[in-house]
Amino acid sequence: MPEHMDSPQVPEVMKAWVIGGPDELILTEKPVPKPGRAEVLVRIDAVAICATDLEILHYGSPALVQGGKPFDKNFTPGHEYMGTIAALGDGVDEFHVGQRVTVEIHAGCGQCKRCRMGMYTSCHNYGLNYGEHNKGHRANGFTTDGGFAEYAVNHINTVISVPDAMTDEEATLVVTAGTSMYGLTELGGLVAGESVVVSGPGPIGLLAVAVAKALGASPLVLTGTRDSRLEIGRKLGADHVINVRNSEPVAAVKEIVGSKGADYVVECAGNEQSINDAIRMTNRGGKICLAAFPHEPARIDLPYAVQNNIYLYGIRGEGRSATHRAMAMMEAKRFDASLIHTHTFALEDLPTAIRYARDRVEDAIKVVVKMRGVERVSQAAE
Repeated sequence: MPEHMDSPQVPEVMKAWVIGGPDELILTEKPVPKPGRAEVLVRIDAVAICATDLEILHYGSPALVQGGKPFDKNFTPGHEYMGTIAALGDGVDEFHVGQRVTVEIHAGCGQCKRCRMGMYTSCHNYGLNYGEHNKGHRANGFTTDGGFAEYAVNHINTVISVPDAMTDEEATLVVTAGTSMYGLTELGGLVAGESVVVSGPGPIGLLAVAVAKALGASPLVLTGTRDSRLEIGRKLGADHVINVRNSEPVAAVKEIVGSKGADYVVECAGNEQSINDAIRMTNRGGKICLAAFPHEPARIDLPYAVQNNIYLYGIRGEGRSATHRAMAMMEAKRFDASLIHTHTFALEDLPTAIRYARDRVEDAIKVVVKMRGVERVSQAAE
């Protein structure tokens, strides 16, 4: 029997942060949402802050709410969350109340061409889930309310069980690892014995190192500008690290992988220079995953890419159930994602947590917000 919303452990209202104007967050109360068919209500226990959350707060995009930017629409952002199932919608027997789960972001409409191909992060009905335009699409924290609140509704296709031994904080990182996994899946899946370069040691880049190592990449190179982050990359499996402030990255990479260049490059920096460096360090017939969100057009060396038969793949989110595969690797201890978690704040301190993530205060990498009774914790990366 499904758990109904009048269950005594589920309140009628909840605390939730909403976006006002650009860079404005407001703490308010909202009704606790009700799960529909094939949905569950998640009591959120922890949520990580993603660089895309910062983009949404400042620029609005890539969120799309009621046909436009999310400002002043009572919209709750946040998408990298985990929690405990508090209620079940009709037809749900895959999960049970009290079960710890983490989530992926996207539940496509299920009926467009891309969703039928399994490319639900490229759903043609993205954002068409309001008024008379409800096409069944959900992308929590992007087009529907997300995780900077006490409760959220998720489609069961986006829910993943969390093992008992995994901490709440680590469980919030599954989406980040899943995004990295998706990038490598689109580049060709199994990469054992292939050379891989990861450009940009942010959260996605660092976990791209971890996933690539777990998939057998060799040699595995990480490039960036911060020695402290490069050192975390070593702990996650990088065979070589290159500080691009001290070395010309294309020459340095080719010295490691050979003069023909790398088989795969995962580009997580997202600026014009780093994209062109990625093209020029890639082997003929090699593949580049563009995993960052640039805001301005970039002049890139397309002649070099075309002449050398280099493939460019843009990815968005954690498609093709990559999050499930990332969870399997994390549960098996193939890598320690918690190495990128540096700070924890309480829900009421979300604006401060956002500032730490945005300004990289104390070299913050992944900042996590806990829902209940947490004082700020800072754990410097060793």
